[in-house]
Amino acid sequence: MNLESMYQSRGVSPQVYAYGQKIEQELTERFAAIDETAEYNQLKVIGAMQKHRVSDIHFAGTSGYGYNDMGRDTLEEVYAETFHTESALVRPQITCGTHALAVALAANLRPGDELLAISGKPYDTLEEVIGIRPSNGSLAEYGVTYRQVDLLSDDSFDWQGIKEAIRACTKMVHIQRSKGYQTRKTLSVAEIQEAISFVKSIRPDLICMVDNCYGEFVERLEPSDVGADLCVGSLIKNPGGGLAPAGGYIVGKEAYVENCAYRLTSPGLGKEVGATFGVMQSFYQGFFLAPTVTAGALKGAIFAANLYERLGFSVLPNGQESRHDIIQAITFGKPEGVIAFCKGIQAAAPVDSFAEPSPAPMPGYDSDVIMAAGAFVQGSSIELSADGPIKPPYAVYFQGGLTWEHAKFGILMSLQKLVDEGITHVP
Repeated sequence: MNLESMYQSRGVSPQVYAYGQKIEQELTERFAAIDETAEYNQLKVIGAMQKHRVSDIHFAGTSGYGYNDMGRDTLEEVYAETFHTESALVRPQITCGTHALAVALAANLRPGDELLAISGKPYDTLEEVIGIRPSNGSLAEYGVTYRQVDLLSDDSFDWQGIKEAIRACTKMVHIQRSKGYQTRKTLSVAEIQEAISFVKSIRPDLICMVDNCYGEFVERLEPSDVGADLCVGSLIKNPGGGLAPAGGYIVGKEAYVENCAYRLTSPGLGKEVGATFGVMQSFYQGFFLAPTVTAGALKGAIFAANLYERLGFSVLPNGQESRHDIIQAITFGKPEGVIAFCKGIQAAAPVDSFAEPSPAPMPGYDSDVIMAAGAFVQGSSIELSADGPIKPPYAVYFQGGLTWEHAKFGILMSLQKLVDEGITHVP
């Protein structure tokens, strides 16, 4: 059975397959550049592991208090080395990216302080953390105020607006690298560097925190390389490499990371406690694989952008733009398109492929959300997944794929579902 027949046996029509092959052949040079970046980042990770003398003894789990957990402590040294920071907090007790961000915010802000977001409104789930939408335990309940400066119409930073917004009570500046559920571009590391330099020229003491979710290993530099005081992300996204079963990371200046450790555990305990329960091998091996896994997901995002753009759909980033995260937004303008796309992603999954996703209320969101992910790790968005809020402009957000081959299959299946339902057709 040849490759086309294999795809046909999995539900992809010859017409959709041929269209996909044409798109893929035109991306050869871009894919080669992605592989080169992955190779660079792979060597960076290996170098960090070698410098800190990683051994199989570091894979042993601990229980109880987790005192003297060599694997945990060494992994945090590896993260700090890779991200070029003074310190790191990498823990399975951090449940998700939102939790990691909440820890970093609450740990370094006090009553009377102000949080200033300079890349517009943060991701939906942070609205309740901050108190934009009232919620128990929000920063607002503890007397932390919040303001934001939106990006300009061309998605660039509003320099004058930022300058005017910084006040005596401003303590931390928040920059979100990825777009979240917004139709704006993802910020490059170079753009983040310019923003941090601008903020520091006004107030050198301001803490600059970057939400790095979905951006790790997409470029050769990270925000922590260009002045970010704190950089935060999830291990079930890029840096977990698809193997980490849970967890999050915070890297940055030692004093700020130490505050985060006290917030995560307890004052007086900090980084000294926190058992790892046998997950260390997955954390190490996932981080080792992360550059290559991220490259596969990035190829899938570029493939999806080109495939759907040429069918007349609005895509962000577009098919030719440089990439700074693994998320691809595709706007359908109606809920049926979002739902059909997600059905295709689910049908291509190795896990729960028989399930059919449908919109439903989700904690932390202000509208019904549809989520497609047949993942080995629940909610892992470095694995092939797609989701989106069921509200205008009815855009879907596609990301992940532990291998390029799986990402390609999922994208072709998404298109097949749209074709089957008469929403689009292939030329």
